[in-house]
Amino acid sequence: MTNPGNLLSVDIQVNLDHIGHKLGFPSDLVVKEFKLGSIHSCAILCIDGLVNRDLINGQILKSLLISLEDSNRIVPAEGDAFISFMRLELLPLHSIMEVSGMGDVLNAILSGDTALLIHGSSKALVIGTKGWKSRGVDEPETEALIRGPREGFTEDICTTTSLIRRRLPDPNLRFDAYKIGKRIPKEVIVAYIEDIVNPKLVDEVKRRLGTINRDDMEGSGFIEQWIMDNVMSPFPQVLNTERPDKVAAALLEGRVAILVDGTPFQLILPITLVASFHSPEDMYQNWMISSVIRLLRLTAAFIATFLPGLYIALTEFHHGMLPSKLAFSIAGAREGVPFPAVVEAFMMEGTLELLREAGIRLPKPIGQTIGIVGGLVIGEAAVTAGIVSPIMVIIVAITAIASFTLPAYSFAISLRMLRFAIMLAAGLFGIYGIVLAYIMINIHLVNLQSFGVPYSTPIAPMFVKDWKELLMRAPVELLDSRPEMVKPQDKKRTKT
Repeated sequence: MTNPGNLLSVDIQVNLDHIGHKLGFPSDLVVKEFKLGSIHSCAILCIDGLVNRDLINGQILKSLLISLEDSNRIVPAEGDAFISFMRLELLPLHSIMEVSGMGDVLNAILSGDTALLIHGSSKALVIGTKGWKSRGVDEPETEALIRGPREGFTEDICTTTSLIRRRLPDPNLRFDAYKIGKRIPKEVIVAYIEDIVNPKLVDEVKRRLGTINRDDMEGSGFIEQWIMDNVMSPFPQVLNTERPDKVAAALLEGRVAILVDGTPFQLILPITLVASFHSPEDMYQNWMISSVIRLLRLTAAFIATFLPGLYIALTEFHHGMLPSKLAFSIAGAREGVPFPAVVEAFMMEGTLELLREAGIRLPKPIGQTIGIVGGLVIGEAAVTAGIVSPIMVIIVAITAIASFTLPAYSFAISLRMLRFAIMLAAGLFGIYGIVLAYIMINIHLVNLQSFGVPYSTPIAPMFVKDWKELLMRAPVELLDSRPEMVKPQDKKRTKT
């Protein structure tokens, strides 16, 4: 017999049968039946491998048995009253609550908690006993710094929040938790500092999260795609990061963070185009050093996007714009090459992308070797065979190095996509095609938004005070205000 409704039955055996039937009687379902006193039949249910066994045996079962040996205790005979009595007096645990729904019990068991059922009660106790093995706090692999903290987020949401709490011991820091996913609910936390952030921004973030109506939610990347303003844009509209210091700095600016259980990549919003050139290390260095490095990143972004296209345009359409000696050198290097420059560039750039992707998918020691040796071998072989010119190998190598200097990986991928479009435009119309592509990109950028903030701010629209953190970083003494573009409640960083 099973319980057809969504509520727990007062018959413990009916509940056990229903839970076992619903889960398919799996081999890792642990059901421990026992008696407390002479009248209370109890059962503990959990999934082996998801729980802390020592916590269950040492603090739950042992506490119940020892506590009831006290003859002076008045133990309720009624089931519901006994459930409350256990929660308040017998179990010294901080994470424990009463539930009455069968779905709540099933979700708790599958999430690593333990359910305690009592015969004669239509309620159950859900006890926090998560204890699966998780990765420790390590240095982020995708955002390495020379100077700065070496801690990165892990897949455990509790570790994630604790790393942020440790950097922001602010009583106004808020972690609003939600369960997203109809069939497989996953914990998602909206983090912000209440007296700094714009309340409208928080409301908009929660509204968009509330529109997710999928069975499951596959990590922070899924949320990023769901809540972005323009899904047809190649540019990232939400910043993902593994660094707690980066999230803490964003919260202090008046931004919002979305923390997702099961992934080390957490989300920051809103962002702008300029934010893609910033790195946490900029605040750990002297302002002059940081400013020079930011300008270097801007130059690298231009090279990674336009250099192959400019080479195609100058060699195919506008020879007169090149100095005579350089033009003769390029012509001599290209002598015997059977393909036009645009085909040559697409071949080499495509090969580079294949090597880069292969290097990521292979084990790390092998992947690095494939990326370096493969590029050298293929490039040298292609030049020797006369398929490509040496100058093209140099152009592709410089372009690849420039793309690696950008701190935001998702932004670097966007520029790699645009590079091919600009190469095609250059192959069709020369410099005019590059200019036309550049104008179209700028039109798209000024129309793009990230949660109501124009993507091209603080340049257009112009926020002059935010230029202190634009491409050149001002001295820390002058960084006394938060970004105007996010409209924070508390605009000043310094207190008088």
